[in-house]
Amino acid sequence: MRERDRSVLADLIHLRALEEPDLEVLTFEHLSLDGGATDDEVRTYADLDANANRLALSFIGLGMERGDRFALMMRNHPEFVEALTAASITGTVAVPIDPRTKGAKLAFMLADAGCRGVVCGDYALAAVDGARASLGGDAWVLALATGEAGVPDLDDVPAVESLAAAIEGPGAFVDVRLESPLDPLQIIYTSGTTGDPKGVVFPNGRFGALAMLGHLLGYTPDDRPYTGLSLTHGNAQAVTLAPSLGMGLRCVFSPRFTRSRLWDVCRRHGCTTFSLLGGMATAVYSEPPRPDDANNPVRFVVSAGMPRAVWEAFEERFGVSVFEWYGAIEGGLAYRPIGEGPVGSFGRPVAGLEMRILDDDDKECPAGTLGEICSRPAGGGPAEVEYFNDPEASSAKTRGGWLRSGDVGHTDGDGWFFFDHRRGGGLRHNGDFVNPGFVEKILAEHPQVADVFVYGVPAASGAPGEKDVVAAVTPVDLGDFDPVSVFDSCREGLESNFVPSYLQVVDEIPKTASEKPQERFLLAAFSPDADGVHARP
Repeated sequence: MRERDRSVLADLIHLRALEEPDLEVLTFEHLSLDGGATDDEVRTYADLDANANRLALSFIGLGMERGDRFALMMRNHPEFVEALTAASITGTVAVPIDPRTKGAKLAFMLADAGCRGVVCGDYALAAVDGARASLGGDAWVLALATGEAGVPDLDDVPAVESLAAAIEGPGAFVDVRLESPLDPLQIIYTSGTTGDPKGVVFPNGRFGALAMLGHLLGYTPDDRPYTGLSLTHGNAQAVTLAPSLGMGLRCVFSPRFTRSRLWDVCRRHGCTTFSLLGGMATAVYSEPPRPDDANNPVRFVVSAGMPRAVWEAFEERFGVSVFEWYGAIEGGLAYRPIGEGPVGSFGRPVAGLEMRILDDDDKECPAGTLGEICSRPAGGGPAEVEYFNDPEASSAKTRGGWLRSGDVGHTDGDGWFFFDHRRGGGLRHNGDFVNPGFVEKILAEHPQVADVFVYGVPAASGAPGEKDVVAAVTPVDLGDFDPVSVFDSCREGLESNFVPSYLQVVDEIPKTASEKPQERFLLAAFSPDADGVHARP
């Protein structure tokens, strides 16, 4: 029998359940959900182990074999962690997908990953049902009934079974089926800035590596990490879930990020650290000041893209320190220790990693000169990335042995690294990379829109590299054009961060002789207060 390995999620949970069965390692709070009207959901290591084994048995009963994939579409619920652990037990592969995903993007992900089933919240059932054609004929759906208003009843959607029933079944213990920590645990899709999203394959052993990040971040046994970021996002897993499970920290999750309740949640649960992405920091800072802003238990904030303009003011107002770091789901990792280096820098690479700013000829850029942020193992070994069923893209991402981040940055004279923007004008909004193609498709299908081009402008938040999304549209009939209706269609067909911040109504989209939109003319004519510009309601 294979020896237990703490780098493997299933083994980690099982061993921790033997050592500290009653430690309440996960809390999913409800203060931000319903004001605390319902009880928080808590899981001990023993709970996670027992529930994951029951769910693993259900997966096997559904015919899932080693290497088979299933979509995992839910907000932050304990069942997300249990399903991920069940994947580790059975050697199957979870495909986390933001539950707001719908339409063509969802259909593409399900088909590309070859998902044989879906584990989801009931609020995602309509989107899943609409994308069933992308699943195999024998596809299964296990749904979590949340009781939220406006969501379908499980009995009203064909071929849907209760996730709760699967987890609440008779006790079971399933032998871990994976053969090696190299076996895949997850496929996490990129946002697809310049084409279709790509699925990054995560081996089981990488979860253990993420668990070690807690030591780099400076977590202590007394810390209580918190996040409102989605567990479908690599940040929430890397900064909060994995380190907490690995170190035995009592972490806290919100179902979604709610800036107005952030500090209340931290105070209620004694959270000592939390994570932010990009413009989230500005959103938090823009909340009306309160006399008790600095009266909180938080020691430091783990940030990926703290705007330089608010950095020091944020620390002073809330009585916290900022731990800035940089990374991507494909790899590459750097950090700025608290109190070291210049404000605005994301730091220096971790030990064992070489990071450089390279020009188009792969020559290192001098200090102050912009280039692509690239990394590789120290000593010159090649970087490795595996995109699911896409060896060509994998090779391109690691051309010349370097991991090509797609981000543009620079260094200063002391070797500190700075992020400037996404290479090639990519759109990053609130930490998500936005594929303009998906946005343009929804807009083009609106009966009032004759032509559309989506681009970005520097974000009002001031977050480095962040952009607000602008959709330049040519109406079929200007007199009948209703921007509210167009925004409503975007909300129905896109996840929140993809919905344009602005509609820019123009007589025509300026184009080259080859029909390529000329962004510079639209950008020159754009301002939030310009005639014909409508802000997202």
